[in-house]
Amino acid sequence: MLSFAGAAAEADELYEKLRKRRPLIDQYDRYYEGEQPLKYASKEWAKFHQERYKGFADNWCSVVIDALNERLQVRGFQVGSELTTESRTLWDDWKRNEMDAQSSQGFLQTIGSSRSFVLVWGDDEGLPVYSWEHPGQAYVEYEPEVTRRRRSAIKAWKEDDRECVTLFTRDYVYKLERPSSEPRGQREGYSGVSAIGGWSERSDADWVIPNPIGEVPMVEVPKRPRLNRGPISDISGTMAMQDATNLLWAYLFSAADHASMPARVVMGQEPPKMPIFDNSGKQIGERAVDNDDLQQKRLLWLTGKDASIGQWDSAKLDVFTDIINENINHIAAQTRTPAHYFIANKGMSNINGETLKATETPLVKKGDEFQLYSSPALAEVFRLGSKVRGWDGFADKISSDSIIWADKEIRSESQRADSLIKKKQMGYPMKWLLLQDGNTPEEAEEIMNMIKDEQASDPLFAATEAVRQGVPDESGGVS
Repeated sequence: MLSFAGAAAEADELYEKLRKRRPLIDQYDRYYEGEQPLKYASKEWAKFHQERYKGFADNWCSVVIDALNERLQVRGFQVGSELTTESRTLWDDWKRNEMDAQSSQGFLQTIGSSRSFVLVWGDDEGLPVYSWEHPGQAYVEYEPEVTRRRRSAIKAWKEDDRECVTLFTRDYVYKLERPSSEPRGQREGYSGVSAIGGWSERSDADWVIPNPIGEVPMVEVPKRPRLNRGPISDISGTMAMQDATNLLWAYLFSAADHASMPARVVMGQEPPKMPIFDNSGKQIGERAVDNDDLQQKRLLWLTGKDASIGQWDSAKLDVFTDIINENINHIAAQTRTPAHYFIANKGMSNINGETLKATETPLVKKGDEFQLYSSPALAEVFRLGSKVRGWDGFADKISSDSIIWADKEIRSESQRADSLIKKKQMGYPMKWLLLQDGNTPEEAEEIMNMIKDEQASDPLFAATEAVRQGVPDESGGVS
């Protein structure tokens, strides 16, 4: 067991790593929500327009994230080929913790922020409790030699006028707190200011308790992890193009405001001046008209025998929209998101169903990739839940193959039925086909029982089955 000083030092080390990660996570969250600060190409343009277009965003980051998230759903859990009592119970635990909704939130956060976390614990009755955690509040530290093995973890949050941290190790859990100068709900630490020390024992709970699981109960769910570099957000490369798109829209709006009508210019005239009057109304001098004032008001009265008028034609705004559409096509290609998720144009209206399905193949493959990396993490959640229940032996049998996902492809009922019929003709078992049809293991088993009951009540089926199995009749022959 760590001493208080040792626990505080470990909490500081992990908290500092979490603090450095928070600004980027916050940026990902803001871009998904459409809070995208307008980036300007020149100081002069920003001087006149930064307030006018403040808060505007043509938000495509949310489309990239939602397109994948809407195709991800865990449909069941099963260890081995048969549905055991343990598998049923752990799936009931998943549903009792509302993990259908929690996982949808967690997957969305993982896609956008590159990672999220699941905390596994037990309640007073010994039942597993699952809580999906925001990456700005959780951090997992791994062993340097065996990088998949969790060494420790923290969860940090604000509560009234204090900051709380729970430090998880394999053997003990430590609960610390310290005063906070920021109110609850504010994004503490996002300013980049280091916050070290000042911890004390948690006042509202035992500051140290044994860890009954015997393992660090925080599991990281990554998005496209790389060797020695960490996972990647789906919008990490999209944000720059998103900034460019927002700026081009601002330019278009400005051009529409200033140059959508013909503009005239006065030539052969001295720069205009404004008279200066004293208190009695007598002119005592002149001053040059401020150029900024002329640009903003776009109205000037000039006289002079040598003055002439020139004209510029109105601006063509389709120059901007063409580039914006090109930006959107780049985002679609870079993120493997089907183009018709972004914009419905004339080119998409004549595409047949097969071609449309082909355009979604990259997104389906991206879903395969997500499941490949997240399935081990979800299996670990179930494994820890099994250990909470005291089923250590069953926990060792759980693997990523135990996670059953919903079909990522969007198909009509007729398409799915046709595919399943052909596979049935090839010899696939009915139970496997029922799972492929989107049923959970429990639903598939229930349907199989219904089929057996229906067959048992059918005299023709009973006679056919007797012949197949060679059951003798009363005369000693086979009926």
